[in-house]
Amino acid sequence: MIVINARFLTQRMTGVQRYAFEVCSRLPKKIGNKKLIFIAPNETIINKLNNDIDIVFVGKFKGQLWEQISLPAFLKKNKNPMLINFVGIAPIFYKNKIMFLYDLAFKHHPEWFSYSFQKLYNFLIPVSLKNSKRIITDSNYVKQDIVKTYKIPNSKINVIYAAPSNKFINKNLKREKFILTVSSIDPRKNLERVIKAFNKIESEYKLVIVGKKSKTFSNVELNEKIINDNIIFTGYLTDDELIDIYNKAELFIYASLFEGFGIPPLEAQACGCACIISNVTSLPEVYEDSVEYFDPRSTDSIKIKMEEMINNKDKMMKLRNLGVINLKRYNWGDSTSKLKSIIEELI
Repeated sequence: MIVINARFLTQRMTGVQRYAFEVCSRLPKKIGNKKLIFIAPNETIINKLNNDIDIVFVGKFKGQLWEQISLPAFLKKNKNPMLINFVGIAPIFYKNKIMFLYDLAFKHHPEWFSYSFQKLYNFLIPVSLKNSKRIITDSNYVKQDIVKTYKIPNSKINVIYAAPSNKFINKNLKREKFILTVSSIDPRKNLERVIKAFNKIESEYKLVIVGKKSKTFSNVELNEKIINDNIIFTGYLTDDELIDIYNKAELFIYASLFEGFGIPPLEAQACGCACIISNVTSLPEVYEDSVEYFDPRSTDSIKIKMEEMINNKDKMMKLRNLGVINLKRYNWGDSTSKLKSIIEELI
């Protein structure tokens, strides 16, 4: 058998859960002569895979304890099969595994995360990486960062890009005068600078912020003095709600300070929205010339780019067309095929 750590199905859908969900939805039931088995803790499944995929619930623990105690116990009992770990640390001492790691923000910016989260990740991730047969990440930027930071050989790391879900499509709805951003409410997403930049613009536009706080991150308390009636917080949205709001926005902004890949601008492009984004970490690799860039640490740079776009409809239309071209580089089917080939090689 080949075991998939399906704990991600019990978690709210954000970027890494989306990656795992899309790939697992496309994996065959068997690779070689080995059946794929999805194993999860005894918790409520939030995101269901295809109806014909059975999930085996094992162990009494939950969270990290399940991953480090219950899951390895199941694997040992079943003759140590190959484990595919899409999200989280993975059982650190288990060696017959493929481990996904999407970025090293916890290492380079521990201040962005809760004390317990960053301490746990900084202590356990290096051990788990060392004990993995193969490491998969989502950009060449992250691959080189892992090589440099943890002295892992290049040959042990594969890059498999993410993609937007097929759900995200251009419905050709009437665009409304608002700038949209979609992200968790956490320090790396740089929302305070976005809001300050927006407040410097004289226009009829509103700023719509989609996202929710998470206990994973250090507390983010936005300065209430910079919040006004032109700034709308929606909280967490369902996929259908998110697709509609992408389709209605005139402009999408992504001011993240650190990304391993960054899926939301691709989702926006799939929905026909022009994008302006940060010029840091993996983002130029993923988006090339299909967006306009700004310096995320400069409020003035963000403001200038916002203003330039809302005052230039031709440039906005050009970016929408370039976004369609950029989307052709990313496909979950291709990503799944690459993973299947790696698994075949290792088994």
